[in-house]
Amino acid sequence: MKIILLHLVAFVFVIPAIIAHEFAHGWVSYRLGDPTPLLTGRLKLDPRVHIDPFWTLLLPFLLILSGSPVVFGMAKPVAVDPRYYKDFRKGVALTGAAGPLANLTFALAASLVYRSFSYFGFPYFVLFPLELVVEINIVLALFNLVPVPPLDGSRVVTALLPEKLAYKYMKLEKYGFLILIVLITVFRRAFWAIIEPIVFF
Repeated sequence: MKIILLHLVAFVFVIPAIIAHEFAHGWVSYRLGDPTPLLTGRLKLDPRVHIDPFWTLLLPFLLILSGSPVVFGMAKPVAVDPRYYKDFRKGVALTGAAGPLANLTFALAASLVYRSFSYFGFPYFVLFPLELVVEINIVLALFNLVPVPPLDGSRVVTALLPEKLAYKYMKLEKYGFLILIVLITVFRRAFWAIIEPIVFF
């Protein structure tokens, strides 16, 4: 029961993290000349335009209640059109990297506030939410940098590969969800062992 309650509390802090993530994708794409995020109403911080009823709410909630060791979900992906970019490959890489960078910025800001509050002796019930914000945003950033299509890391890798190889690499996207399920299930402990020192530095 304790773990379920902790996951439910953490879930509350996941929402602003994924909103910042998706907004960043849209904002960078828009700045690179793509009007699609604006025309589709995604250049907002309003949760209603980013939350998907199934992927953001129902699926994670069911996984939490089931006691699953793996909780998975996502926001609505922001639609972008790379054809508007002056430099296609660079634009794809920048737009892809924007989400994780937004989360890392969020985590850094929360970490600085945490350290300031801790220095002045604020009680733990004030510090705990800040810990969650740091942890959630770092996990979200690093997970999305895994180079498996359609995760953001794959967009950066695509920009670095030769064109023919990049095309073949992106064909993996149709298998991406299955690959992610396997990676999450098999390498969950290894992933946490890598990021734990970063989260609690």
